[in-house]
Amino acid sequence: MGSGLAIGLELPWGLPRLSAAPATQQVLPASLQSSHPEIGAWVVIEPDDRVIVRVVRSEMGQGTITGLAQLVAEELECDWSKVQVEYPSPGESLRRKDIWGSFSTGGSRGIRTSEDYVRRGGAVARQMLVQAAANQWSVPIAECFARTSFVMHRPSGRKASFGSLATQAAQLPVPDAKAIALKDPKDWTLIGKSMNRLDSLADKVTGAQIYAIDLKLPGMLTATIRQCPVFGGTLKSFDASAVSGMPGVKKVVQVDNRSVAVVADTYWHAKKAIDKLPIAWDEGPNAKVQQADILKSLEEGLASKQAFVGLQKGDAQNALNASKKTIEASYFYPFLNHAPLEPMNATALWTSSSCKAWVPTQDGQASMAAVIEASGLPAAQCDVVKVNLGGGFGRRGAFQDFTTQAVLVAKQMPGTPIKLIWSREEDMTQGRYHPIMMAKMKASFNENKELTGIQMRLSGQSILAAVRPAIVEKSKGMDPLVFQGVAKDGEHAISYDFPNIVIDHAMRNTHVPPGFWRGVNINQNAIFMECFVDEMAEVAGMDPLEFRRKYSANRPRTLAVLNAVAERMNWSSKPKAGVFRGIAQQFSFGSYVAAGCELSV
Repeated sequence: MGSGLAIGLELPWGLPRLSAAPATQQVLPASLQSSHPEIGAWVVIEPDDRVIVRVVRSEMGQGTITGLAQLVAEELECDWSKVQVEYPSPGESLRRKDIWGSFSTGGSRGIRTSEDYVRRGGAVARQMLVQAAANQWSVPIAECFARTSFVMHRPSGRKASFGSLATQAAQLPVPDAKAIALKDPKDWTLIGKSMNRLDSLADKVTGAQIYAIDLKLPGMLTATIRQCPVFGGTLKSFDASAVSGMPGVKKVVQVDNRSVAVVADTYWHAKKAIDKLPIAWDEGPNAKVQQADILKSLEEGLASKQAFVGLQKGDAQNALNASKKTIEASYFYPFLNHAPLEPMNATALWTSSSCKAWVPTQDGQASMAAVIEASGLPAAQCDVVKVNLGGGFGRRGAFQDFTTQAVLVAKQMPGTPIKLIWSREEDMTQGRYHPIMMAKMKASFNENKELTGIQMRLSGQSILAAVRPAIVEKSKGMDPLVFQGVAKDGEHAISYDFPNIVIDHAMRNTHVPPGFWRGVNINQNAIFMECFVDEMAEVAGMDPLEFRRKYSANRPRTLAVLNAVAERMNWSSKPKAGVFRGIAQQFSFGSYVAAGCELSV
């Protein structure tokens, strides 16, 4: 076992904490059983100068692990060509008192909420390496500095590689992370730069990249699942004898009160068997709900007098009543499935004394909680190995149904690794969908065609009401995230200064479960608002870009992205016959975004 030097940092999140195992039960998972020393919790340095940076956020194609490694490497002052990454396990983090903090990856927060403490982890490791060199040379630490995986002594020109200093550095007292000055952004050489990705494109192209669905373990069997086709329904019965003799079938098991699984030697054999398995469902109270019923509920929300107000400035109703001209438009946004290329899957191995799961997860801690609950074992006897995701987009974060199911199946076949794979049909019909939403927009104008007021009524589902009800309860029944991009303030604030505006939400939840889906509520709100902005510009007799500029005049960053897009698409020139142009902007998740398009007919 290598030197275990763990740097304690104050971490800024409010995730629920699991009970840590006693210190006597701290056992490093296989990926961390290194004979080489940790230089703090975030860095392992090998004798050949390879730098292994630990990342706990998930990689699903967006480049997060490369960006996080850049943050550490920048402050560490190491050679980027020597950097590799590994995922620590949430079980090990738990046993070490959440030393790596949040494993959650979503909401565009993977890097921006990690930046400070991850950089400090690199800075601490750098200072320990520099101190080790100073001690070795018996010189003041102020005379030494780190650069490209070496520590150098200014007066003498001596230098020592990180690999040669790592063991001594790991034995030093850990300095106070907050007392170490981080690099000035003007001196950055890695952060914000375009670097070679650490998740190799070549491996993806050749198929060498291992995703969870590719995982192979000795003695492993494969399962697939069938769940009640109506949300809220349950499993009545199934006839296992009808398929038990089919090729490769090992077992047919009830997973929970709404699903059944077939375990076989291959996925194909499991899938063929479950397709023929006689199953009887109790479809429950939602069996006869149709799309028309859901739409009717949303339409009633558009006309309701009760709604949660997300933004109000001035008196929009009075402006509408007093106007010379009003316009109105309605918009609709449907249910949308995540549909990642890799369908839901997880692998689990259960015994009476331990449970381990290999999960393509956006939140290792959520997966760990699911494993603990489903296994019926103490946290100290459970762990999760994070495996690369073939897409996630929110489906593999807050929702761990696939992890729970894998453990429940494995629990019925102790000692045998079970890989549970959902079929594409299950993946499409058992999703946690982007919420369905309608919007009714109204605007008023005076005799000079100047905008005097806007009303925006949203009617539809609340994700938080289904997933984080405590937040809705704390907000007195309102879902604040519904107003992403059109909120009063914060990282989702509206990016226009419209006069007399009110934006509210009539909550209309359905039996179809909603979930966080890519940009979440900003998706529909951007479409609703920007489409209506074009309609308002037409009534005002203004160019769509100039209309947006007018109501963003006091917002320099909004103007900057609008102007950048307009310049690049040569907006000021007249398009050719049959060519049409559009431009739009939004602010959400702390980011200013604009886009333009040309459409030819």
